[in-house]
Amino acid sequence: MAEEELQMEEGGKKSKLMIIIIAVVVLIIGGGAAYYFLMGSEEPAPVVEDGAAVAGSEGTDNAASANTSLVKTGTALYVAMPRPFTFNAPGATRDRYVEIKVQLMMRGSDNEEQVKMHIPLIEGTLLTSFSTANADDLATEAGKTAIRANALKEVQRIMADLTGNQIVEEVLFTGFVMQ
Repeated sequence: MAEEELQMEEGGKKSKLMIIIIAVVVLIIGGGAAYYFLMGSEEPAPVVEDGAAVAGSEGTDNAASANTSLVKTGTALYVAMPRPFTFNAPGATRDRYVEIKVQLMMRGSDNEEQVKMHIPLIEGTLLTSFSTANADDLATEAGKTAIRANALKEVQRIMADLTGNQIVEEVLFTGFVMQ
């Protein structure tokens, strides 16, 4: 009976050793794969601006120099409008209640200060721009893109009149509710 217990203990040690060896092999393979994917390429990824690759590795010198003017410099800063814009939008079948939360993107702390100083005028301009929208158009992605582009154009026009520069680079919808 003592010999049977001794044989069972040796079999248990072998299975534990096999499990440990398999776990170590899996960890080594996983670590190698993680290193490969995280540190694999020394070449920088191309910057995409408006759907075109800028200064990519496949581009010629002429294409790269022509497209570098598209790259915006400086840190992007965001100014949130203090209140969401709420308005009624007329539709073909019924009117809809719309609430839009907006942030403005610009570059440079001087531009951020200019935008913060003129928030009441920007809010009025955005509300005027949004209130011309149709509920049927706002129900589609193309309609949302169009109203955002129109709002950007109007804000840039107002800021150009005030400061001489367009300052605002993007009008971003951070919340959009239509009932």
